[in-house]
Amino acid sequence: MDEKRIQQVLEIEKQAQELRASAEREAQRMPVTAEQEAQSLVEKARNDARAEARQIIEKARAAGESAQVITETEEKNRQLDSIAGMNMDKAISFVMDRILGRG
Repeated sequence: MDEKRIQQVLEIEKQAQELRASAEREAQRMPVTAEQEAQSLVEKARNDARAEARQIIEKARAAGESAQVITETEEKNRQLDSIAGMNMDKAISFVMDRILGRG
């Protein structure tokens, strides 16, 4: 091979190494980003549930049926917290699958 061909091959190999390094960096960032997004979604679900619970409580107090509605709201709040917990478990599983290359 002449010198020009050798230089071309070396340049192609260098570009391939740069692409691979870039892909590896991106692959390392993806699970972190996915976990952050999952945590954000779970936190939003919890905040939404709490806001809804507060609204229900306020309406119940205004209507004079506070004891029953508060009990129901607390139960709904527990259910929503349970759902948020399950969503967090799913989010963690998703992130772990991504980290382990299964997703």
